[in-house]
Amino acid sequence: MSEYRHEYKYICSGQQLALIGNKIQGLMEYDKHVGDEKRYGIRSLYFDDYQDRYLYDNINGNDPREKFRIRIYNHQKTYICLELKKKEHGKTQKLSCRIDEALCREIMQGLPIDFGAVDSDVYRKFCLLQNTRLLRPKIIVEYDRIPFVYRDGNVRVTFDINICSGNCIAGFLDDNIVARPVMPSGRHILEVKFDELIPDFIYSAIQTEGLRQTTYSKYYMCRKYNILGGNLL
Repeated sequence: MSEYRHEYKYICSGQQLALIGNKIQGLMEYDKHVGDEKRYGIRSLYFDDYQDRYLYDNINGNDPREKFRIRIYNHQKTYICLELKKKEHGKTQKLSCRIDEALCREIMQGLPIDFGAVDSDVYRKFCLLQNTRLLRPKIIVEYDRIPFVYRDGNVRVTFDINICSGNCIAGFLDDNIVARPVMPSGRHILEVKFDELIPDFIYSAIQTEGLRQTTYSKYYMCRKYNILGGNLL
C-alpha cells in the first residue's frame, strides 16, 4: 500500500464485535491469509528516537507524523517487513520493504547496519534516522486480527483483539514472549480502512449502539503502560 487512505478506529466490547461480525460476514470476505480460526497473529517492534519524538507527536496530535516498526505474522521469521507508517490530514499511508532474519536481529540489537543491504527508500530512511536520530527499538505490540475485505474500493474492516505489550526486545522473534494486556478486560479495537469512499451498506453494518470512534494508538498505549509496572510515561 502506498496511497494515503482513510482509517477509522473504534473501541468495542466483545458483544459489539460479535454483532458487527454477524452483519458483515455476508457482505465482506475474510482476508485470504487467515487460517482455520479466521484470524492471524500480528507482532510489531516499534522504534523511536532519543527524544521519543514519535511518541510525543502522537500525544500532541502533531500533523504530519510518522513511525517505524518491524512486523511479523504468526511468529513466522520467513516474512519480516520494515514499515513506515505516516499520518497526515486524517489519512494514513504505509510504506514497507522486506528484510531477512539476520538483518532484523542486527536492527533489534541497535547495531550499525549496511546502508545498501536493501534497495528501498524506507530502509534507507530508517538507516539515516538510526545514525542521526539514534532510532532504537522501544516496545513490542502483539495482538490477534480478524480481517474482512471488500475488493471494490479496497475496504478493510479488522477486529484487533487480545492487544498486549512487551518490552523484552531481544525476544521479538521468539515463538512466545512475556506480554501484558493494555486494554480493559473485554475491550477491543475495530478498524475501518478505505481509499476514497466506504460503501453505505458496509458503513451501516458497523453502526452499533454505543460505538465510540477514537484516535487510539497501539504504540502509545503500549508505551504508556510498560510491562514492569503499568506506569504512565
